[in-house]
Amino acid sequence: MPHDHFDEPVAARYDEGLGAMGEAATVDATVDFLVEHARGGAALELGIGTGRIAVPLHARGAAVSGIDLSEAMLARLRAKPGAHGIETVAGDFATTKVPGRFALAYLVFNTIGNLTTQDAKVACFQNAADHLEPGGRFVIEVGVPQLQRLPPGETFRPFAVSPTHLGFDEFDIANQGLISHHYSIDGDRVDARSIPFRYVWPAELDLMARLAGLALLERWADWDRSPFTGDSRKHVSVWAKPGA
Repeated sequence: MPHDHFDEPVAARYDEGLGAMGEAATVDATVDFLVEHARGGAALELGIGTGRIAVPLHARGAAVSGIDLSEAMLARLRAKPGAHGIETVAGDFATTKVPGRFALAYLVFNTIGNLTTQDAKVACFQNAADHLEPGGRFVIEVGVPQLQRLPPGETFRPFAVSPTHLGFDEFDIANQGLISHHYSIDGDRVDARSIPFRYVWPAELDLMARLAGLALLERWADWDRSPFTGDSRKHVSVWAKPGA
């Protein structure tokens, strides 16, 4: 079982630290996109967390299930208004099974990066495909590695600098590794956490999809369907399972 980096101290402050990702406009755009691809069917969130997306998606009429490794994050989800009826299972979303078949499976906010080996990512695509009904869609939102912004010979890049939060990404380019270092400041107290990720390129994801029997349907720079280009900081990609 992978290590759970989202224990109770992280879960307790997770929602308040979401920043722009927790804003209504961001959530609404994400849910609008997912509702369209669910096409009235059931949805499965891999890495459901505290339900930032699952709860409003459920409120839009979708039957939502989710998998997450963190019991602490799942407890926060279950306690939220509107979470009743969302089925959750604790486990590694790369391999854990849930009952039923789904019109939509999805991973948002870089969660695919929490799988720190290529084998785990390949297993995740297969797990998503196994849960999808014929014609089902698999949606991933993930950042594009900003390696062009690293000066030659350097491995650290700041991503958050504020009076209460310092964040630095540490890249291991040879192994596609990334450690996200967070320093949360509360008065004279500093909480330091380092979370490992494995970054992944769009073409690599497409190959994983093909191995799982899925085909690329569309790719955008964001939920608003802005064009994906060489300058895009992230992508929202949709793969489809053959069938009806």
